[in-house]
Amino acid sequence: MTLSQSLQNDTASLQEEKPVLRIWGRSSLKGNVSISGAKNSALVLMTGALLASDACQLRNIPDLADIESMGKILSALGVKLQRNNDGLTIDASHIAKTEAPYELVSQLRASFFALGPLLARTGVAKMPLPGGCAIGARPVELHVRGLQKMGAEVYIEHGIVNAFARRLKGAHIYLDYPSVGATETLMMAAALAEGQTILENAAQEPEVIDLADFCNAMGARIQGAGSTTIVIDGVPKLHGVDYTIIPDRIEAGTFLVAGAITQSEITVSNVVPEHLFAAIAKLKDIGVGVVQEDRNVLRVVPGMLYHGTDIETLPYPGFPTDMQALFMSLLTLCEGNSVITETVFENRLGHVPELIRMGAHIKVKGNHAVIRGVPFLSGAPVSGTDLRASAALVVAALAAEGQTTISGLQYLDRGYENIEAKLRGLGARVERIQGQSSPALVGVS
Repeated sequence: MTLSQSLQNDTASLQEEKPVLRIWGRSSLKGNVSISGAKNSALVLMTGALLASDACQLRNIPDLADIESMGKILSALGVKLQRNNDGLTIDASHIAKTEAPYELVSQLRASFFALGPLLARTGVAKMPLPGGCAIGARPVELHVRGLQKMGAEVYIEHGIVNAFARRLKGAHIYLDYPSVGATETLMMAAALAEGQTILENAAQEPEVIDLADFCNAMGARIQGAGSTTIVIDGVPKLHGVDYTIIPDRIEAGTFLVAGAITQSEITVSNVVPEHLFAAIAKLKDIGVGVVQEDRNVLRVVPGMLYHGTDIETLPYPGFPTDMQALFMSLLTLCEGNSVITETVFENRLGHVPELIRMGAHIKVKGNHAVIRGVPFLSGAPVSGTDLRASAALVVAALAAEGQTTISGLQYLDRGYENIEAKLRGLGARVERIQGQSSPALVGVS
């Protein structure tokens, strides 16, 4: 066998191992879908449990690849974890190690959240620079500078962030950008610091509020979460707690868009409508009705004609970058022109070529995407380039004519719990197939 033949066989073998999602579009959806717990809350609350001297019970934890990865990272630190029907029990009463293994951290950017609580709890933390979706630079300088202001010695060497502090001291910290990760990292570190910490220009996302509520339930003293100024009065010790995380607003938005793009009246339950204000406002601009049926239930009421609109992604309470790709799929089928401006991540337009493959008319210049509505999309072999891009392709496939085959499911599985089962429950024709070849080689039938 030649080297070329060997490489071809190895490539084919790898392709065959990867699952794909097949979706037959143009099905009308109906019924109710219940939203899982928020991935971005679950991940940071798992690291927040490092602050407690005894066990925490976290409920409404979604079953996701990212949750499994975070569990492995905490286990590597000596933390005991146990999955149960109601969620996850995390016992960080004994922390055996203060350095997370690179091979685990490199797969999950959220692992970096452990830096603050680990340092505050033990006085030492060593975290490799994190990985995750390749959607742009997400530097950790804000985390590092904030910890340094709190008296920590922090330096980066050979790709590892090394942090030391006998006990952190309260400080007045201004964030150059309202980074969710920096806000959460510093808030957790400050919870066990000596004295008062004030975070200015803090992120206002619902996940920040959820973390503050979790920490306060453990005995922390945090005020102002959800505003631009958060005040934390440090305490010597935190205790365990039984806590239920908030629903996932991005998953909720995904199903609202799924109902809209398929012209289907569906209900989405276990949501916090206030968390979806920006997305709902844009849906209404487009011509989609969204009615609040109950305290935590929304109903999609499709309109007769959808119109293009302009979207600019911004930190909360602005339009979320995590919903940008989903709305782009919807706008491809709206009358007229739309402009999407991505201001949060510079590499978050990777889904554009895949939507064009399905018949969309999109032109990109810098961080702007100009979408001209088309009458219909066509099923095609496509591949997700990141978590939300993959979800956008799923949504587009639901409305497309014919069959769409989607690869890159490793991204989708990071953020959506049983998405194909939930879609089938609404009447969509979708199946996951193991051992298929790359979509670039799969024909559309």
